[in-house]
Amino acid sequence: MKYHIIIFFLFLSILMSRGMVLSQTIRPIRDNVGYCWQQNQVDKFIEWLDENCPEDNLESKDLVAGISPHDDYLYAGRIYYQLYKLIHTKEVVIFGVTHSTVRKAMNDPKNVLIFDKFDKWQGPYSKVGISPLREIIKQRSDPQYYMVSNKAQSIEHSIEGLLPILQHYNRNVKITPIMVTEMPFERMDSLSTMLADIISSYINENNLKPGKDIFFLISNDANHYGEDFNNQPYGHDENAHTLATENDIRIANESFNGLVTRDKIKEFSNELWPEAGVNRNCPLWCGRYPIVLGLLTINKIVSQLGKKLSGKVFKYSDTWTDGVLPVKGTGMGITAPYSLKHWVGFLSAGFYIK
Repeated sequence: MKYHIIIFFLFLSILMSRGMVLSQTIRPIRDNVGYCWQQNQVDKFIEWLDENCPEDNLESKDLVAGISPHDDYLYAGRIYYQLYKLIHTKEVVIFGVTHSTVRKAMNDPKNVLIFDKFDKWQGPYSKVGISPLREIIKQRSDPQYYMVSNKAQSIEHSIEGLLPILQHYNRNVKITPIMVTEMPFERMDSLSTMLADIISSYINENNLKPGKDIFFLISNDANHYGEDFNNQPYGHDENAHTLATENDIRIANESFNGLVTRDKIKEFSNELWPEAGVNRNCPLWCGRYPIVLGLLTINKIVSQLGKKLSGKVFKYSDTWTDGVLPVKGTGMGITAPYSLKHWVGFLSAGFYIK
């Protein structure tokens, strides 16, 4: 009996010495249709993008943050590609959406961030590690500002959709996943101050350089247009599509190009959910809360470095304009159809320290 006990503890010590934890919890894959989770599939997809997307000569120097789509890769692949090939950091903070599926399942939480407590997330090349920053934020935050739910993170796709392409370019990347719920601008302004102070301290304590060691991603899809979204202010013909996409592009250019300021972020928030009494057709961007909270937080972090944050819209498109990319052999599909009665816009943008 003693011999078996000795063997057991010897085996356990070997596992621990190799970093193997027997009780690790892995965040499961939510969407295995719109994204690809096998290494060879991601490689083949990126190879197709390399061959079929023109070089835009976008600058990577001093790039510290970006807005990314989370729609199906066969719809938005070109938009992801413009941004992700510029990201090469060992950790990434991701501000994600709290979609309606999560809100229904979780009794519609508001005014909080949602964290998980998974040890790792699934990735196509290896399991994706979690940055120590996640637990530091929990420890140093006022409890009224957040909740912890593996269930909520498991049924939300806006963060996981960024991981396969992100990990392609950053094989050992660690993430800090943060879901953002609905909340008024003033609360996001207050919360972002707390969050920026915590992240800035973490950056300083670990001698990190934004853009080189740590990056910030904001997950967003732009207008969700049509009957299925109860959002068709212009009708359902080609002219309606033109008007709606032109409005999306206007908002993106006015909000994300040039110097980032609190007033500009506030104006963006008014575009997406106007204050009471303001009558305008609001496009339905699912990332409206992550964008506002994310940009407020990132701008304050950069300000604490004595710098300024400046943005640039990289590329915009939508499911109706581009349709399905003709990529074969990746195992991917699409999770929703597209038509003039049902389409989704998406964009990528980059933000630089100046």
